Amino acid sequence: MVDVGHIFYQGWAPLLRTAIGTTFTYVALVIMLRVAGPRTLAKWYAFDLIVTVALGSTFANSVLSGNISVAQSLVGFAILIGLQFVIAFAVAHWSQLRVVVNPQPTLLLLDGKFVHDAMRRQRVAEADVRAAIRHQGIDRVENVGAVVLEADGTFSVIKQLGSSALADVPELGGSNAANRSDDE
Repeated sequence: MVDVGHIFYQGWAPLLRTAIGTTFTYVALVIMLRVAGPRTLAKWYAFDLIVTVALGSTFANSVLSGNISVAQSLVGFAILIGLQFVIAFAVAHWSQLRVVVNPQPTLLLLDGKFVHDAMRRQRVAEADVRAAIRHQGIDRVENVGAVVLEADGTFSVIKQLGSSALADVPELGGSNAANRSDDE
């Protein structure tokens, strides 16, 4: 027969382990993220999303699993944050890697006209673009110079063309290399 009491309570030792382990792991993760800087949890490129989800999963496992020590969790955090730092540093300094790791921005609307080929490639509906335009307080699609789907999945609405903000949009002659570092 199933011991129902054991499902709800297994004694003080597991509760104490969870309380102490969670506290130490949480404090350590906060310190590690503070030292690593805001970039660790910033933009949502694919590798950033992977690190953020993996950090959360590692934290959850350390809190709930009796088989994972605080030290093991800290090693996991350090490796994930370290890998994210190395990739972010490399992407910031080598434009060739930037093109591989970060998707390029995609032009979805130009001079008030939808760019349907790009929208199909990115699986974006006209309604999504119009919603982004409305979000900027613009009531007419025709009054928009450009709408760009950014690498992080957000929409940028540009009111007038000719903006230097469009320098890295491939459809307008730019590339991710437009942000090339002087170190190259």
